[in-house]
Amino acid sequence: MATFLHRLGRWCAQHRFRVIGAWVALLALTVTGMLTLAKPLSNEFSIPGSRFEVVLQTLRDEIPEAAGTTGTVVLSSEQPFTAEQREAAAQAVAEWDALDSVSAVDPFESQDQLDATEDDLAQGRAELEDGRAQLEEGRAELETAREQLEEGRTQLEAGQAELDEQADQLATAQDELDAQVEELDAGVAAGQVPAQAEQAARAEIAAGQEQIDAGREQLDAGQEQLDASAEELQAGEDELAEGEATLEESAPEIEAGEEELAAGARLAEITDGFRVVNAEGTVALSQISVADAEGFIPPETTEAIQQIGSDLESEGIAVDFSKEITDDLSSLLGPGEVVGLAVAAVVLLVMLGTLVAAGLPILMALVGVGVGLTGALALSQWFDMQSITPVLALMLGLAVGIDYSLFLINRHRQQLQQGMDVRSSIALAVGTSGNAVTFAGLTVIIALAALTLTGIPFLGVMGLVAAATVGISVLVAITLTPAMLALIGQRVLPRRAREGHARHRESQQAHEADTGRGWAAVVQRRPWWAILAVLAIVAGLGYPTAQLRLGLPDGSSEPAGSTAYTTYDTVREEFGAGANGPVLVVAELDTPVADGTTALTTAQADLAEELMAVEGVQQVLPAGVNEARDVLAFQLQPEGGPAEASTEDLVDRLGTAVEQIGADQDATLGLTGQTVANIDVSERLADALPLYLVVVVGLSLILLLLVFRSIVIPLLATGGFLLSIAAAFGAVVSVYQLGFASSIFGVNEAGPILSFLPILLIGILFGLAMDYQVFLVSSMREEHVHGKDARTAVVTGFNHSARVVTAAAIIMISVFAGFVWAHLTMVRPIGLGLAVGVLVDAFLVRMTLTPAVMSLLGEKAWWLPRWLDRILPDVDVEGAQLERQLSGSAPGQEEEPSPSR
Repeated sequence: MATFLHRLGRWCAQHRFRVIGAWVALLALTVTGMLTLAKPLSNEFSIPGSRFEVVLQTLRDEIPEAAGTTGTVVLSSEQPFTAEQREAAAQAVAEWDALDSVSAVDPFESQDQLDATEDDLAQGRAELEDGRAQLEEGRAELETAREQLEEGRTQLEAGQAELDEQADQLATAQDELDAQVEELDAGVAAGQVPAQAEQAARAEIAAGQEQIDAGREQLDAGQEQLDASAEELQAGEDELAEGEATLEESAPEIEAGEEELAAGARLAEITDGFRVVNAEGTVALSQISVADAEGFIPPETTEAIQQIGSDLESEGIAVDFSKEITDDLSSLLGPGEVVGLAVAAVVLLVMLGTLVAAGLPILMALVGVGVGLTGALALSQWFDMQSITPVLALMLGLAVGIDYSLFLINRHRQQLQQGMDVRSSIALAVGTSGNAVTFAGLTVIIALAALTLTGIPFLGVMGLVAAATVGISVLVAITLTPAMLALIGQRVLPRRAREGHARHRESQQAHEADTGRGWAAVVQRRPWWAILAVLAIVAGLGYPTAQLRLGLPDGSSEPAGSTAYTTYDTVREEFGAGANGPVLVVAELDTPVADGTTALTTAQADLAEELMAVEGVQQVLPAGVNEARDVLAFQLQPEGGPAEASTEDLVDRLGTAVEQIGADQDATLGLTGQTVANIDVSERLADALPLYLVVVVGLSLILLLLVFRSIVIPLLATGGFLLSIAAAFGAVVSVYQLGFASSIFGVNEAGPILSFLPILLIGILFGLAMDYQVFLVSSMREEHVHGKDARTAVVTGFNHSARVVTAAAIIMISVFAGFVWAHLTMVRPIGLGLAVGVLVDAFLVRMTLTPAVMSLLGEKAWWLPRWLDRILPDVDVEGAQLERQLSGSAPGQEEEPSPSR
């Protein structure tokens, strides 16, 4: 490897313009790709196949209007909103709603509907009571009419009976009269009746007949009267039947109204107290949902939303937007990062003594991150990428890019001061320090690429993009840096150094050979004190780590005074903390809800009441129903904010409760929404952390075993790495979760730690820790291999590499610290964790603890079983064999090393 890099370095120096042109062309190509292919970045973190993703997909398929990415707009006025202001707000809502894929809610209209709910219920109750009274009154009237009809029928029947009796009597009288006529006729015929008697008899019979005829007339008149009464009675019965039918028709309507009213009252009781305009009438809350937003609202949409909102200020309405609407993901570099670069430039200038040499590592780093980031952004056309992904790559690319070039430049300068010509020095620097840089870069790349082992796509993308950027930084260091050094020539040295090579070289060699000088010598005189001091400092820094709580950022983490934080805080104060992070519940019913409003309202009330009974649920609101009426959505408002521990506990309780509720209601219930997503992502990341830590620690042991050919040193390096991790975690928890010195670090409100920060810190710090381990301890090993005893090799090797490692560490700390005040608040804890981690790892673990322990162990530090020594390949990280192969060459001779390596 060293031989190959030696040849590569010499070729790049000889063909410097080709190399520079190739990198310029590559940068132009990636920039063009970024400008033409890049998609907007996202702040949504998701895990395909997870609980919330499955439920969210159901919601997108069945009730898409409830599944869009939602932002919050807060309207506020010093005095209660006037009619003119309400009208202006309604106009703004209409303009928002007119945007493509955007739906907005008028808070004043919604609040009027909410306020009218109780009045509507009271009016409904009154109407139902009136209807019920009318129904009872009608029934009473019908009963009276029925009694009257029954009495009339009785009288009719009595009259008919009397008429029938009279008819019978008339018939009997007629029969008797007819018999008298026959008898009279028979007597007259027989001559038995005298004429005078016959005349008298016939007069009597005629009088009787007249009476009978008169009786018949009276009977017919009575019958007619009875028939008329019967007809009236029948009409009354028909009318009664009609009235009864009408009452029977009214009764179900009243009962249905009562059922609907009861269901509405149940929902009203559950949603009682929910408001979108505060009681004083000075703050209104509007929700803006963007469909098909893929987890983020496009920049052109957010810009249009904010522009429409800004027009309300002329009406005396203050408008604030939540972070979903205000997140600016277009800028990767802010003032804090620039300050970090400025500090790095000062350190380089002090160390290298010339502007040309000091500017070269920064230029190399910018080229590396330029190619890496623009290439990654071009690939965002095909891969979803979170906003933090390029920022993380930028952070690492700048830090390692400066350091890797610095190591090569420092080695090249030392060789120039020893009299070596430029091209030979460049080739040797790439073959030796370039070899160490390549190995160190590979450790960082492997650690970052191993993030794909977590099975979490967005984290894997972060790791791969950062790993690719680090890889490009390594390529820049071993190709473009030699080309630029060849172009610069002797100007890489200060003028005084160029004029006094011999004197400077003798002074430097004397300093490095003095075992009584330097920090390692101080540590070696009091190794136990050094060890105890390091452990005490790390224990103090790492103590808060035990309180680590993971989560994802919400509006409370935004800077004080920002519109996103103002929105979050106003919503919390006026409408409850849970209004900032509602939980969505999706119920898939075994049987669709029957047609009709009452059936739907009852089904919603049945589920809502059971959800409301779960401890920690403040309110439950129906959020939608699909066309098939077999999927219902609900919005649950927790008592606490989205990042509070109480909300996490609630989601855990809901996870168990929805199973029982589903069994009771013949449905399948699931949870989704941003709050649930954040909790699920955090839990999955926490579950993946132990495996990742085992992989990284195991990898560190194997790599260090190959590099240092020692059993003890890899264990010491890995143990020191764990100390650095503990200190970094402790510092982050202290500042961002517990609020220690929060004002200094711009922490507005303390809260849970970014859920993927532990894995990122472990991976990144592992790679960086191996960098310093390689550059420091490999120098000690080389001194020991060259014949010095173990204790002397510790000091001389340390003195040989401490200056450049110190400068590199300061530069890396400065770059990382610049991100502590980054404009993207999500990056800030990562910047602090890396800055503290590198500080502890470089100055306490590698430059204090490691020399102290190695001094105590002496020769035992380099112990390796013979059988293991035989099977381990010699990686020769420092290129010592290459130097030995070239040691017989004259300083300016361009001898090609043997191709044996």
